[in-house]
Amino acid sequence: MQSFRLEARGICVDFPGVKALDGVDFRLSPGEIHALVGANGAGKSTLMKVLSGANPAYRGQVLLDGSPVSLRSPAEAQRLGIQTVYQEVDQALAPALSAAENMLLDGLARPGRLWVDWRGLYRQAEQLKRQLKMDFDVRMPVSRLTLAQKQMVLIARAVHNRCRILLLDEPTAPLSTVETETLFALCRRMVAEQQIAVVFISHRLPEVLRICSRYTVLRGGRLAASAPVTPQTTTGELVAHMLGAGGQAVRRRTDAVPGGELLSVRGLSSRDGSVRDISLTVRQGEVVGLAGLVGAGKSELCKTLFGILPRAAGTVLLDGRPAECRSPVDAVACGMGLVPEERRREGLFLREGVDFNLGVTCLKQCSRLSFLSRKKLDANARTQIGALGIKTPSPGQRVGLLSGGNQQKTVVGKWLAAGCRLYLFDEPTKGVDVGAKAELLRLIASLAGTGCGAVYASTEPDELLQVTDRIYVLYGGRVAAELVTAHTSEEEIMHYAVGGKAPFVPSAQRESEGRN
Repeated sequence: MQSFRLEARGICVDFPGVKALDGVDFRLSPGEIHALVGANGAGKSTLMKVLSGANPAYRGQVLLDGSPVSLRSPAEAQRLGIQTVYQEVDQALAPALSAAENMLLDGLARPGRLWVDWRGLYRQAEQLKRQLKMDFDVRMPVSRLTLAQKQMVLIARAVHNRCRILLLDEPTAPLSTVETETLFALCRRMVAEQQIAVVFISHRLPEVLRICSRYTVLRGGRLAASAPVTPQTTTGELVAHMLGAGGQAVRRRTDAVPGGELLSVRGLSSRDGSVRDISLTVRQGEVVGLAGLVGAGKSELCKTLFGILPRAAGTVLLDGRPAECRSPVDAVACGMGLVPEERRREGLFLREGVDFNLGVTCLKQCSRLSFLSRKKLDANARTQIGALGIKTPSPGQRVGLLSGGNQQKTVVGKWLAAGCRLYLFDEPTKGVDVGAKAELLRLIASLAGTGCGAVYASTEPDELLQVTDRIYVLYGGRVAAELVTAHTSEEEIMHYAVGGKAPFVPSAQRESEGRN
């Protein structure tokens, strides 16, 4: 009988109105790199939080080396040798301290310690550096390290704390190809030399097949599949497990007749490297989708077009004229509007009324002699409230008290008042209920019907298939594929979103060819 380093049985986690995990089993053997994959919302992060002790309200049983354990706090998980390195590495580091101090930070913070043996600290850090074959000065402030080096500092901290199980959350998302190879080499050494078990959470399926010896797929909070990674395992097989059967029957727009070219983007790159050499077009009356998983560059592309992220290269034409958007003010002047993913933080003034939020993009029209006209503000608000069906007791209601769907409608409404030519929608249905989602999709389709253009960025393929005419799939900040919505499928979108190469072959065709 196989012994497992860690075994989770029947794990259940409930959130209000949502069953995040429903009886999930997960088994991790010593000295293996085990992939945990699934579409967005499948339950990967929730399961990771259970294993790291960050979600104490779980039901089920967890065993470590065959003995039951209770993972009700991060401190308890770390005491048992379970360490986590999250994608947002900066949140776990003290930027003003050196790499060495960050590596041994947990020991420095130990209660009762009165002084620091600096010579001993740097000696231990150098030992960790040699052990993990790191190539930077451990005395350097961690703020000056690259993202890959910061990850290695956190891994070194985990190893120093007698790590037995390492949870890596999207570790390669911010890394270059060279940095990714360095990380992979480090993981292989830890597994081979120290028998550390690694859980590798990733959307990049080609990397999963390269680095992992086993995979577990979650779908809708349940276990969809778990099997060894063999030479015969393909990204298509994993995508099929992630999507399940019958998940592609969706409605598509068939009534759109796009006009001339509205937006033309050529070789666009952002200064921070999150957007790389992207070219795309949007025609009048067209909704163009941006597909891709978390970290693919969808939000960053929207922010680069809108002037939030500085451009490094490329040209952008709107209505045939250069759109030199160095700031959101420039973008609005060119006729663009952005509905951001984080509406509460980036799209609304939560303490202000619905009327002010709906009029914030057209304050000149709502002013008289440099004074804001409450009458004009109220008239504009009532127009947009009626057009969008915003449910609010009054135009003066604080927008922070509205539901998520009505807040999102308010964000859209402020751009309707500005009379935009091009709308950038970044995850517009995030955090809204089913009814509000359907209303927003209808609204976006109706905007295109007036001759405006729209860019619709989403991690949800079914939404893209419902509302778009064409879809650009992003992977690693680049365009991986351009698809015509009427001739594509959720499976094809996911194939390119996880790093699959052309040509795409549907799973049904592969199975048929395999039988023959």
